[in-house]
This record gives sequence, structure tokens and C-alpha cells, in this order.
Amino acid sequence: MPWTSRYRNAGVPPAVRWAARLPALGASIIVFTACGLVLIGSIVLPAASPEKRLSVYSVAANYSLPMVQREGREYVGLLEVLEPLGKVSAKLDSRGWRLRYNNVEGDFQVGKPRARVQGRDAALGAKFLVENNRGLVPITALSSLLPRFLGGPATLHEESGRLFIGSVATHFTASLTANNPPRLVFHFTSPVNPTVGTEPGALRMTFSREPLVAPASPTLTFGNKAIPSAIYSEGNGTAVLTVNATIPVMASFSNDGRTVTISGTSAPAAAVAGTHLQSPTPPAPGIPAAAAPPTSAPTPAPTSALPATISAERRYFAVVDASHGGDDHGETFSNTLLEKDVTVALARSLRQELESRGITTLVLRDSDANLSVDQRAVFANADRAAIYIAVHAASSGHGVRVYTALLPFDGDDRGSFLSWTTAQHASLAISQSAANAVAAEMQRRQIPVRTLTAPLRPLGNVIGAAIAVEVAPQGSDSRQLTAPDYQQLVTSAVATAIAATRDQLGGAQ
Repeated sequence: MPWTSRYRNAGVPPAVRWAARLPALGASIIVFTACGLVLIGSIVLPAASPEKRLSVYSVAANYSLPMVQREGREYVGLLEVLEPLGKVSAKLDSRGWRLRYNNVEGDFQVGKPRARVQGRDAALGAKFLVENNRGLVPITALSSLLPRFLGGPATLHEESGRLFIGSVATHFTASLTANNPPRLVFHFTSPVNPTVGTEPGALRMTFSREPLVAPASPTLTFGNKAIPSAIYSEGNGTAVLTVNATIPVMASFSNDGRTVTISGTSAPAAAVAGTHLQSPTPPAPGIPAAAAPPTSAPTPAPTSALPATISAERRYFAVVDASHGGDDHGETFSNTLLEKDVTVALARSLRQELESRGITTLVLRDSDANLSVDQRAVFANADRAAIYIAVHAASSGHGVRVYTALLPFDGDDRGSFLSWTTAQHASLAISQSAANAVAAEMQRRQIPVRTLTAPLRPLGNVIGAAIAVEVAPQGSDSRQLTAPDYQQLVTSAVATAIAATRDQLGGAQ
């Protein structure tokens, strides 16, 4: 777990407590003598090797399993491979280890390199093993063994530990635009949601859940000094796209996750229409933010890695922000359902509903990325959005809660500088008007709704209208949060309310 506790304060969405990350272990042997101190040496305990994984991709499910090394080979549990794909059972008796998948039976003998499936011999390439009643087969046998059970093809990428069952592969193309700075656009045949990380000279997208496969050449060259190349690689159950760049770059997602754009970044000031903001400087996207309070004296406007195309002109009427992301999971609804994933789905649905009403919309977090609350406000302010809508999800309560900012008292005269903590002050009335419109539309659709004020960041740091919409189930089952009809019912209500107040919101800045 990347966080250790959570709390709810007067209806505020769950906050996150960061777990302290442990440094690498090490020790020094120091001997004290009568003459002084002598350093004998250092012992550094090496980090444990990462567990090897087999990633399985199929129409039924995508999942990952641990591999074990036995007798110099990689093995995996055969029942565990088949379990997500159909009805399967296995038992160990005096005649061997017997497995049944749907109506197909297989007989395996401990220590033997062959098996029988539906009465026909099947070569395993190495000994069959049983440990704790688990039948283990070498992964090299999967591409020939699984078609006997499944009745369809299975393709194994042995070195990287990736198994493709049927025609499930996701392909992609890449093209570089002639912008200055340039933009590298990836188009995928299916939605993707990679983990994005940056380092000097490169941006790396890691695909751990998507069946991404290599292009014709693993190295793509673009003949551009700023973004010269991209490299595809695989390893330990993942696929990786590494974009080499001589300028700072960032990734943005569109087309419901089928398009990823890598663009050069600039550092425009967050000051809008002559207003200066005093705030901490947020770190680059994808890096957990340190909790640094604003300084007491006026400072330059915050800078951050923003798309180079952002200018003083409004590009989007609405900015929709999926809360949490990356290491910040938000609330955990079940072993497989996290708030950060629900909010992305809600944000995408809300964008679709808004744009269908002619409202240009940016989803601020459209991937599993780390964004601090300061970065979220900076992005919204720099884009001069008419309204900022943060999306949360919760298992407690029923229906929807709509929040506006509860601002702290700040009577300090800062001249031309606006306090970061009370930046919302001038737009608070229009924010409350928008929240009331959303609540009224929810009531019209018989969705339980409450309007509240809370010290919920980054609402207080946004210059324009800003609200937060927290979605809870209508009943007691948190799985309803993932139901497309319920998501659309809520997001359609929000979009209808925003469209009805568009003229009022448009004149707020």
C-alpha cells in the first residue's frame, strides 16, 4: 500500500497519507580504539531482484502471474494461467496431476517432460513439477500446450514474459509534427493507460496491462534534433516506449486513450489578465509533490511543465480533473477497484457529455499520473478555463456531493499579488452558482445530492469558477461506481447544468 491511512472530515473526499519510502539498506563497521576511530569498511545489502512476472492478455481478461525458476528454467502454475479464462479444476492422486478445463482433460506425471491432453501426447520441453499441489509447467510449453485446452492460438514472448491468447494485440503508429517545439503523436488501435515517467533526455511509457506489440522496427527515428527517436522494448511482463528528447517533454492523452501526444514544454506564468499569484512552485508532472507551504512574501508566479501551446487565450471552456492518480490511490473500494481509476472513467464520461453540448473540455489527468494539487491549479489557471471541475468518488453516503471552496481568512494586503490560498475569492460566488445549478439538475433526475463548502484543494487556488463533484453509489454496493449507465446519469446531469450556465460562466473572467 502506498498510503497508510485515510480520513473523512465534514464530507471532504478521502485524503492521502504518503508512506515513508525506505532508503537502500547499508551499514558501516566502525571500531573505536584508544587512539581514535577507525573505519574498517562498509557492508551494503543488495536490493532484492524484482519478482519475475508472466503477463497474460486475452479477450476474457488481462492479468499477471508470478514465475518461479526451477532447474534453470522459468515455470508457472498451469491452473493459475487457465483460471481467469474458463471453468477449471485440478487434483493430485496416485495416477498423477489431472486438470480439467471446460470439457478438456489433461494428465501430467511428476518429473515427466510429456503430458496427455484429450488422449494425445503433448511435449513440455522439461519436467512437469508439483509444489504444494500446484502443477508447474515451463513457460516455453505454453505456446504449444494452451491451444490444446483453449482451441485457439497462444503466442509467447519468452524473454519478456508476455503471453498473447488469440488476436488481442494492440498496435500503434507514430508521427512527428512540424510544430516548434515538435509534437510526437502515437495512435493506438485500442485504449491504453501507461505509467509515464521522465528523466533527463527521455520520457518513458510503461505498458503493464496492455497487449502492446512491437512495430516493424523497434527503433523509430524522426530526423528531428528535439525528439530524434523512440524505442520499443519489452521486459518482465511489460512493454516500454522510450522517447528520446533533447528538450523537456510531457505526455497528454486524448481520443479515449487511443492517442498519446508527446510535446515540448514551456514555463508560462500562472498570472492571468494581470493578476499575480503567490504560490509554491510545483514539481514536474509524474513526480510526487512535497508539502511545501506558500512563502509569506510575494514571489514570482509559479512555473511548471505545461504544454507549449498554452497561451493567454482560453483553449478550453472546462477543465475536468480526475482526482488522485499514480501512487495516490485515493479510497480503496475493493482489491481491484481504486478511486483513482473510477475518477478517470468519470472524467472521460464528463468530457464526452460536455463536448456533445459544444463545450470544449480538457481532462487534466487522463492517465495514471502523479499530479500535485498545486500543479492542478496551475494548469487550470494557465489555460484560463471558465470552470474547473474536480471529480472524486466515495463508497460512503449516497448519490452526489458538490463542493465549493471554504477559504481561510486572509486580510494581508499584498498589493498587486493575490494570495495563493485565497485565489478563488473573486470567483467564489460564480462557483457557488454553478454548484447550485449542478445540484438542481441532480434533483431533477432524482439523484440524491448535497452541496457543501470545504477546505478542499485545489479549489481555493483556482482563479475561475471551481467545483468538486464527489460521486457515491445510489445504494450500498460500491461496484455501482463503475456501471456505465450510472456514470452517464451523473455526468450528463453535470454537463447539462454547466451548459445551462455557460453564458454566466463565460463572462466570469
